[in-house]
Order: sequence, then C-alpha cells, then structure tokens
Amino acid sequence: MRFGFIGAGNMASAIIRGMTIGTKSYDGKDIFITSKSGTSAQRLAETCGATAVTTAAEVVAASDVLVLAVKPHILAAVLPALKEEIAAKKPLVVSIAAGKELAYLAELLPEGTPVVRIMPNINAKIGAATSGLCANALVTAEQKAVVKEMFATIGAVIEVEESQFGIFTVLAGSAPAFAYLYMDALARAAVKAGMSKKQALEIAAATVEGSAKMVLESGEHPMSLVDQVCSPGGTTIEGVAALQANGFEATLTKAFDAVLEKDKRM
Repeated sequence: MRFGFIGAGNMASAIIRGMTIGTKSYDGKDIFITSKSGTSAQRLAETCGATAVTTAAEVVAASDVLVLAVKPHILAAVLPALKEEIAAKKPLVVSIAAGKELAYLAELLPEGTPVVRIMPNINAKIGAATSGLCANALVTAEQKAVVKEMFATIGAVIEVEESQFGIFTVLAGSAPAFAYLYMDALARAAVKAGMSKKQALEIAAATVEGSAKMVLESGEHPMSLVDQVCSPGGTTIEGVAALQANGFEATLTKAFDAVLEKDKRM
C-alpha cells in the first residue's frame, strides 16, 4: 500500500517520521510527498527515505491513501483541481484539516470518495498524540483499520462521532496548551519558593505524567484520587480549597467553552 501527502508541514512531518523513523512500521519508498515550495517535501523525503514529487497530481497518482495535510483554508483551492485524478485513482482520502467536516470535504471531492477525518495533536512530535477519528459511510472497516494503524505510529487513536468532534478538539487539540500552562505555573510558583526552574519543570511534568497514568490505569475516578491525596487537616486540602475558592474549575470551563465556540465559527 502506498501513501501520499499533500503538504509537508509540522503535522505531516510528525506523521511521516512516526511511520518511518519512529516505529519503522512503514517503508519510506511507499510514501510520496509534495509541498507548495517543494523544499520542505524534499527535506522530509530525504530524512525519511520517502519520495518528493513536484505536483499534487503526482501524489494522487501514486497513492492508495491520500493525506490532505494543508491548511484548512487551502483545501478549497487545492481539491477541485484534483477531482479528475482522484476520480481515476479512487484513493482513500484522509484529512487532518482542523474544523473541516466530512460534508465539506465531500463537496470538494468526486462523488463516492471514502473520506476519513482525523485530528492528531502537538504531542505527535514525540509519538504521544491523541488523534480523534471519524469517517463517512463509504469507508470500509478495513480502510478505517488502515488509518488507525497508520496514526497509531504517533500515539493513541480514538474514534469519535463527528457531532462531538468539536469537543474532542478542545480536549485533545487545545488542552495540551492548558496542561503546559498548568505545569509552567506550578514551576514558577516553585521558583518563587526557591527552586530552580529546570528542576521544578522536571518534577511538575513527571507528576502530571504519573497522575495521568494513574487515572488511565487505576480505573478510579479523579475525584476519588483527589480525596486519597487530601489527608484531613493536611497540606494538600489547603491547596485544593484555594484552587476552588479562586475559580479553578470555573476558569477551565470558561476556557473550554471559548475554544468550542471558536471552533464552531471556523
């Protein structure tokens, strides 16, 4: 099976590197890449043993799976010009364009095109992404499995109803920034108390990582775990009470709502 990428930006680079260098699950000779300038595609191809081609039409002609990795606003300019090539080749089309729904993509593609919409997040850079996936009715179980296997090279893949894709965007797409902000704030507080920023960040990040694993692997509810850490009359409950008194949960909810509202307007 051969894979084509239209676009060679940060996310395409993370995916292709995960497929080839990171997991060695795919042979670079089966991957074809093009980009607007050609430079980024050539550089990425050289790094991963893939093939850089000049035009998007060449990528379509070479691909069984076609990944649309351009900016969302570029799709309307790119896809209509490729309709004939896509109709002839009949690839499985995979879009990583944020905010662009399956119905929108279907309007730009030949009738009968199987389309998967998937959104990885920034943690794809280290093979720890959380990718949400949905597909139109033309995608077979086998085709869906191909995409899941492909994106598993950069992290976890979770199937999500498209009606909830906006919610997924907040939880997995934007929330990493919230997590980074939380860790940095903890580290800055530690600096204020006398610890070096480097050491404080290492401790904060390791603590967040371990806490996430505890939620995923223990099967316990997060609030149950909070209760286990908070001894009666102890130090932790003082901090938890301070967070709640200063609107910690309410602020997170407002941030969630702001991202979701913006996503709806895109």
